[in-house]
Amino acid sequence: MLRIEVIANHSVEENILEALKEEGAGKHYTLYPSILGAGSSGPRMGDAVWPEENFALVIWCEAEEARAIYRAVARVKEHFPSEGIKVFGLDEDPAPPPPPAIP
Repeated sequence: MLRIEVIANHSVEENILEALKEEGAGKHYTLYPSILGAGSSGPRMGDAVWPEENFALVIWCEAEEARAIYRAVARVKEHFPSEGIKVFGLDEDPAPPPPPAIP
């Protein structure tokens, strides 16, 4: 399984959810409705200086569904190229680091 994270501005949340529905992907997800941070599209801090906020979707899925998620998000990103839409993927079981040597 893969962990897929979609992080984007609130302004495109409904667009992303609709695109996922059209692809038949992302039916089961965790939604973080309000997240703050700074990325390549600039700060999203939810304050008077940087008033915008992002949201995040976390989806655990197989590779085929992950490809559908990437396609859906890419379509939205084409229509809203400056909204800071990002997708990240992570394998379920990355190899753990070796234990530290005991002196």
